[in-house]
Amino acid sequence: MANTATQVFNDHRELLFSIVYNMLGSVADTEDVLQETWLSWTTRNRASSAERIDNPRAYLVRIAVNRALAHQATISRRRETYIGPWLPEPLVGPLTDTPVPEDAADAAVRAESVSMALLVILETLTPLERGVFVLHEVFGYAHTEIAEILGRSPSAIRQLAHRAREHVHARRPRYEPDPHVRQQVTERFLAAALGGDLDALLQLLAPEVTLWGDGGGKAAGGLRPLHGRDKVARLLAAVAPRSGKGLNIAYRSVNGDPSALLFAGETPYAVLVLDLTPDGNQVCGIYAVANPDKLSHVD
Repeated sequence: MANTATQVFNDHRELLFSIVYNMLGSVADTEDVLQETWLSWTTRNRASSAERIDNPRAYLVRIAVNRALAHQATISRRRETYIGPWLPEPLVGPLTDTPVPEDAADAAVRAESVSMALLVILETLTPLERGVFVLHEVFGYAHTEIAEILGRSPSAIRQLAHRAREHVHARRPRYEPDPHVRQQVTERFLAAALGGDLDALLQLLAPEVTLWGDGGGKAAGGLRPLHGRDKVARLLAAVAPRSGKGLNIAYRSVNGDPSALLFAGETPYAVLVLDLTPDGNQVCGIYAVANPDKLSHVD
């Protein structure tokens, strides 16, 4: 019985991780939620008087989503004392040109395509709106299914979904730059920044560009996001050549997008993710995660 329960949980673990991660943006908190989900699941399976669960996937998703929502209060309090901009923990994987067949796409693979930029926007939603958006827009759950998961009426879920979708799309129109273009722009950006080439940076950056530097008080990072092409370009041209001296660059997939990892020897120094304008010609968002706590799982 215990072996069966373990196998069922493991069969759904990637899906649960992906859903919860996109709700929380934190690998550590996601693992905590999955541990609680596992304990609840095994306790339920050990109970001799418990009724048989006909749909383990739905049962596990319901537990995980509601546990994630329960964690939000603790996470919000932690964010209030966080030093500087808070960015999601990056999910790092190898670069690949191999397309995933639509009928074979694992839920975790689809979830990793949720970009760093979108995760930052999801931080501005209420916990319920974010949960509904993730379940409906990313994983394709119907409003009636989400209503059962959250214990709310379908009409309430539809309202939450509408508000979330309008909020997200107002801040991020639907587009997806070509991965090869994204990697080329990332390489050009790093060459310009590390070389202190102000003119090249001014050409690469969009007028409304924003730089987020997440050091968490433990590494380099600003106290607040920096807005505007001139300010961002001048800061990068002045600081990057010194701070980047001696670092090694490796190109990886970060939350599904070609991005860059900077290493000091064998130690991860920072993860750099760029967001591009719809035409793919300029950089409109720069996300630099240097907090070592968020890079502990990066290799």
